[in-house]
Amino acid sequence: MTKVRVSVFAAEEDAKGLDIASFAPKTAIDTKAPAAEEVRAVAHSAHFRSREAAPAKPEAPPKRIARRYRTGRNVQFNVKALQKTVDAFYSVSEAQGWVYGYTLQRAIEALQRELGSPA
Repeated sequence: MTKVRVSVFAAEEDAKGLDIASFAPKTAIDTKAPAAEEVRAVAHSAHFRSREAAPAKPEAPPKRIARRYRTGRNVQFNVKALQKTVDAFYSVSEAQGWVYGYTLQRAIEALQRELGSPA
């Protein structure tokens, strides 16, 4: 058998004489290979990162259900707030069945009434 590479551009007739019998899965165990524990210890001492999946994280709190409504409100309003304030806002909205924009509108109207501010 000659060690001539077959061109990928060669015609099929040229590749028919290719002997691939030597390509087979390994049947014998490699006795010269180091033990898995030994390899793991060397890798750990050399600070190699493992490719194994990270352990599963604890379950995150359930996400809120996506709510999409066509209300004509098209201005986004982002505010940094305490987590308990945001949770209270969402719980009021969900308890009343209101969309978030309407909850904000009602909250502003109530605050204006309480403070006596003009609308």
